[in-house]
Amino acid sequence: MSGKAAVDLLVNRRARRDYTFLDTYEAGLVLLGSEVKSLRQGKGQLEGAYAQIEGSEAWLYQANIPTYANAASFTTRDPKARRKLLLHKAEIRKLFGAISLKGRTLIPLKLYWKNGTIKVLLGLGIGKAEHDKREEIRTLEAKRDIRTALHRRR
Repeated sequence: MSGKAAVDLLVNRRARRDYTFLDTYEAGLVLLGSEVKSLRQGKGQLEGAYAQIEGSEAWLYQANIPTYANAASFTTRDPKARRKLLLHKAEIRKLFGAISLKGRTLIPLKLYWKNGTIKVLLGLGIGKAEHDKREEIRTLEAKRDIRTALHRRR
């Protein structure tokens, strides 16, 4: 398969800090043409966004994709409107079972181009407690201190 490399459009940096991810899934995203143009300009935000399974369909909520400035008024919609995610039925069933367990949620990690289409990387995550976040920061700082000490020694 000779495809182009994936190019990130939006990244949810806060998600990795707030959640521990068990698994990731790639899904297509149904967008209007004006929304695609807006994303190409680098506009949009994934912080606070989440995905849910309703019936036999997956939906993305609270993803902010602003309207394209030059778009006609009849081709626009609310920037935070829900957007349909394109997944196989077997994946939807698997995700429905996974998020029905207490404390698990689907969080969009990034939007990216892949072979001419926009994809969203969904992470099946469990929210971190505040003390877990602090412990992770301490661990990262200790690793950084070790790296800098080794670097200075050379």
